[in-house]
Amino acid sequence: MLSSGGQVASALNSLKGKFMFKKILTLLVMLYATLAMAAVDVNKASDAELDGIKGIGPATSKLIMTERKKGEFKSWEDFIQRVKGVGEARAAKLSADGLTVNGAAFKATATTKKEDKKDTKAAAKVAAKEDKKEAKAETAKPAASAAKAASAKK
Repeated sequence: MLSSGGQVASALNSLKGKFMFKKILTLLVMLYATLAMAAVDVNKASDAELDGIKGIGPATSKLIMTERKKGEFKSWEDFIQRVKGVGEARAAKLSADGLTVNGAAFKATATTKKEDKKDTKAAAKVAAKEDKKEAKAETAKPAASAAKAASAKK
């Protein structure tokens, strides 16, 4: 009987060892995931680090590196203006995936000069359309009154 009790104790110790190994393995995986999600600063990152950010491929990485050679990015607005293909929506996604500019995450409330230009152009188009409608209405009035006068003479 002693041998069966010893076997049970040995089996329990073996199970405890396997359970402890799983805990350690889980802890290591979580640590790796945390390090992988660490922030990557656009002014300090290598090509490989930039490629590691979801949403940045080799082409965007090359654009970033080319612009960074001209000078560090001062802010997200500067980054958006200088890197072609990055607008506020993409900047928000990149920031959520761990990209920072000088350690700062993107804040969506900031507006860029490009957007201001778009708003100005849109307002100018609306004003031009209104002017055309007014001019057309003014030229149509004399023609309509002339047609009425001609029909009244008959």
